Amino acid sequence: MDRERLDEALEVLWLLDEDGHYELERFRLSSDDPDVDELLKALLEGDFVKTEEKMVRFTEKGRLLARGLIRRHRLAERLFMDVFEMKDELVEADACRMEHILSEELTDSVCTFLGHPPTCPHGKPIPKGECCKRYKLEVAPVVTRLSDFEVGSKGRIVFIIPSEAARLARLGSVGIAPGSTIKLLQKMPSCVIQIDETTIAVDPDIAKEILVKKIV
Repeated sequence: MDRERLDEALEVLWLLDEDGHYELERFRLSSDDPDVDELLKALLEGDFVKTEEKMVRFTEKGRLLARGLIRRHRLAERLFMDVFEMKDELVEADACRMEHILSEELTDSVCTFLGHPPTCPHGKPIPKGECCKRYKLEVAPVVTRLSDFEVGSKGRIVFIIPSEAARLARLGSVGIAPGSTIKLLQKMPSCVIQIDETTIAVDPDIAKEILVKKIV
């Protein structure tokens, strides 16, 4: 069977698994494959999944492969949107192509380059790799936390990882949002940034949640 058909099925199963759904019928309805029965047979024969009592679940082999696909796809989305600044409607198709061709080594390089982002642009978690476990980088990432940013440098906010859901709205109300261009004026005792003509003080704990790409 076409490898991409199997990969697409593994991705669908991963997304369902993230939401806690293992029903075989839900998988059938979620798949766009022209022959779901044939696809399921191939998944079973390849030891990618197992079925029991109208449920379908990953085997260890299947979960490992699906994890790699999702990691590559979501890192590709970050690369295309945060670095290349591609439009959202163009990103999905290219990310789908990238997930099939990136090697593990290149995937870790992309992850390191981006600063080990925890989520994709749509807020879904990016599975961690070996590079994330090491985390002490020999090369500075292109995206860094505001708390680690250089005083006097200008940057663009690429994403925010709020510890509180309501914090995104509060930050957005003062102009601190993905896409905003900032200049870091000071780091202690609090981070002071400039957005357009406005100067804003940011608590150090919040500064750790704001990821910035330097503008040269």
